[in-house]
Amino acid sequence: MIDLMILYVLLKRDLTMYSVQKRILDIFGSFANPSFGAIKPALVRLEKKECITSSKIMSDGGKLSVFYSITNNGFKELRELMLKPFSPNPQQFISDAKIKLCCASYLKGEDLKAMLEEIKSNAYLHKIKTEKIMSDEYTPVDFYQRIVLDNTSCEYNNFITMIEGFEKDNERNG
Repeated sequence: MIDLMILYVLLKRDLTMYSVQKRILDIFGSFANPSFGAIKPALVRLEKKECITSSKIMSDGGKLSVFYSITNNGFKELRELMLKPFSPNPQQFISDAKIKLCCASYLKGEDLKAMLEEIKSNAYLHKIKTEKIMSDEYTPVDFYQRIVLDNTSCEYNNFITMIEGFEKDNERNG
């Protein structure tokens, strides 16, 4: 997801590595907090794939700054990352879905519809699995586990409701 976040923040303007991290934290900070140790290799990887370019600029004070900008390949890569299937891991799904939803304005029409459908179907799948655990008579669930599972089920319900709102908005504006 680091590649997706980097490409997304570069849509608006060219940024330095420090500014890339700051913008990522501004947009995704409540559920993603990549370090410079994660951002730097991602920038190198994206540049090798020709998704971004870098240019060195000398400031008035004589300091060299490297600015990154998205390329046409980067726009294509961002779309592919947005439409990429989710991990079957429930925790990874929630995290990745939140990131993709924060970038949803990049997609339009059928692409946005497809991404929202993918998120909703995965949320339903994870919700059903959670409720199955709670109702399985052969899997004893204690008080604390039941509270956590109930909360998780509510979380998926809220997520599904949110996606349905996005779908309605997409239909109105599509």
